[in-house]
Amino acid sequence: MVVSNIQTPGVYINEVNGFGNSVVPVATAIPAFIGYTPQAVYQGKSYLNLPFKVTSFAEFQAIYCLQPPATAPAPAPKQYSPEYYLIKQKALPAKGSYMMIDGAYYSIVPDASTIYYLYNSVQMYFQNGGGACYIVSVGPYGTPSKKPINPGDALINPNVVLSDLKGGLALLANEQEPTMYICPEATLLSLGDNQTLMAAMLLQSSTMQTSVCIFDIIGGNAPDPISYTVDIQNFRNSTGSIGLDYGAAYYPFIGTTVMQNSDIDYTNLFGGDVTQLAPLLSPADNPDPVTAAILSNIQKPASPPLTVLQNNNALLIASKTYTQLIQLVLVNANILPPSGAVAGVIATTDSQNGVWQAPANTTLGAVSLPIKLSETQQAALNVDAVSGKSINAIRFFSGLGIMIWGARTLDGNSQDWRYLSVRRTMIMLEQSCKLAAHAYVFQPNVKNTWEAIKSMISSFLTTIWKEGGLMGATPAAAFSVDCGLGTTMTADDVLNGFLNVTVKVCAVRPAEFIVITFQQIQATSS
Repeated sequence: MVVSNIQTPGVYINEVNGFGNSVVPVATAIPAFIGYTPQAVYQGKSYLNLPFKVTSFAEFQAIYCLQPPATAPAPAPKQYSPEYYLIKQKALPAKGSYMMIDGAYYSIVPDASTIYYLYNSVQMYFQNGGGACYIVSVGPYGTPSKKPINPGDALINPNVVLSDLKGGLALLANEQEPTMYICPEATLLSLGDNQTLMAAMLLQSSTMQTSVCIFDIIGGNAPDPISYTVDIQNFRNSTGSIGLDYGAAYYPFIGTTVMQNSDIDYTNLFGGDVTQLAPLLSPADNPDPVTAAILSNIQKPASPPLTVLQNNNALLIASKTYTQLIQLVLVNANILPPSGAVAGVIATTDSQNGVWQAPANTTLGAVSLPIKLSETQQAALNVDAVSGKSINAIRFFSGLGIMIWGARTLDGNSQDWRYLSVRRTMIMLEQSCKLAAHAYVFQPNVKNTWEAIKSMISSFLTTIWKEGGLMGATPAAAFSVDCGLGTTMTADDVLNGFLNVTVKVCAVRPAEFIVITFQQIQATSS
């Protein structure tokens, strides 16, 4: 307030800034999910190919899920409905899930064009403690092919298109807030298309320097106990050499309980063709009259017709074979890429301990694993002598459960960037300081400005050090901030309007290997 502007008697307050500008830490756990959703419409507005931030699973459902019909009491629509088939085998199947019916083996295989992962991955994210996230819906589900894949073949969904996913990724180039890129349906692409997408994700992350990529590995859904290393090598050969410190991979897939008994019924079998189910549940040489009557009622419903839920419950009571089949299909449908659950664990770790805490040695919402890795097997994942591309294992420990047992980026040969927590901490520090420095863009390039910036960043880093985010016995040992003529700038820099700040920090690094030494001492007389 200028005193000369006071023209009437009274009491006036003249406010003076008591504190300078400060650095506000940016959010560290805001994943962006790219993939296919049941729909992408809310109140008549399309959210297709539009990055949108949701803060809860309920909000995700309101925009991206099919809504119940207005007429009651109509059943709620299924948000995800994979289709499975039974294929008779001459002998015990070497790969995949199977069951025995009347002495014959049947492989349980999906219609690949009905398999999607985004919906369940978002559920896993919120169930593991995730908060706000971005959704980029690149389209609705495609048309089922009504054909199963061959037992043991790679799971490739023809409705999952590389150009769709790359287009969704490109939309995130205009969003600064997301800190993780997650595309669980990338594993439904061919190896070549998956390679192209991962390279694009790493390139965008390293260019923007605001996010990391969380990758799943093709083949992690049904790994062979012996030849699973081929899937690992294919992944390592597909990730190139650009932006490796901005990527992290997790293996294998995880068995979950996201889908419940009510999500799978006879409409998920044989493309909903009950005529193919009848010979299995009530064969001619061993008929089951009750089951046959239920199946007949499904094909030719009485008036009023029974609902799918009522018919399904009747089949579950009448036929043990049907009950076993539904349970096996449910187990298969619940095998999911781990990236969504890992993102939830990262969000929980950040909120409880800080971004500098390694997101490992932590349980996640899983009940089974398609392969249980040993320490010896993990050793080959952890460090690769040729490429150095580390892969984080998800392992089962007796008495502890299923845990994330790795916290490395793909850049395993780098002393600076081999740990995911270090890379994510540096992203947070860099982006926080960058945004805070915007306040000084048009300030005079003089000593007062330099000292203000040094004081602002030093105060921020001191707070991070006190919280345990930086190593060192004192703040001086944990970081340094330089800004000034003769230290970070020359006279030409000042004249040309360049203000250079140099920040050095000592980041916390995980102690992955704990060595315990035992020494035997010979007993002596007292």
